[in-house]
Amino acid sequence: MDSRHEWKHEINCSDLFALRARLRAVMEQDSHAISGKYEIRSMYFDNIHDKALREKIDGVNCREKFRIRYYNGDTSFILLEKKSKINGLCNKVQTELAIDEVNSIIRDCTPKFSNGENSLIQELFFKMKTQGLKPKTIVDYTREPFVYAPGNVRVTLDYNIRTSMCVADFLKSDCVTVPADSGKIILEVKWDTFLPSLIRDIVQTPGTQTAAFSKYAVSRIYG
Repeated sequence: MDSRHEWKHEINCSDLFALRARLRAVMEQDSHAISGKYEIRSMYFDNIHDKALREKIDGVNCREKFRIRYYNGDTSFILLEKKSKINGLCNKVQTELAIDEVNSIIRDCTPKFSNGENSLIQELFFKMKTQGLKPKTIVDYTREPFVYAPGNVRVTLDYNIRTSMCVADFLKSDCVTVPADSGKIILEVKWDTFLPSLIRDIVQTPGTQTAAFSKYAVSRIYG
């Protein structure tokens, strides 16, 4: 899979309102958005030594993390994803999981994968056995997504970031979550080989700098 560039900026509420208006004027809304947004729930993996967390905090040049994710409370479509970062460029591979497979992982049982030939599933299973990867925390947030065909650009506004350490409740609609970091709003910009100057200009916000923000890292504030 081709690598993608990624910028992240922490912005404030005024920036959010201004950016939303500018983005709507020139970009298309993601087809998955409902009234311009959708809700994301992810369950992140780590080992007993917090390898993924430490590598993120320490800025390790080559790192990866696994997560399971679904959207808008719909557990009929659940994705296993591995996100890697190498020399500042991002890769993401994903495959669909059945709900029974997710439940097996949550219960720390030996997963009985229906799609056992899938290489990503095999890799997760192998690293659960050899590296001690286990579900670590839940992260919920609201996303406003925008897309722009030239450069395959994707711009998202993420906020209302919440977390829970009770991974057993990952598939439950009544899972109790708490704010991970009050008031955080994150602008993300992703593109392939080039970022059109039009998009580069409209995402500029005075006083902000590219930041290595991680929703997983801030969700670990409670443990």
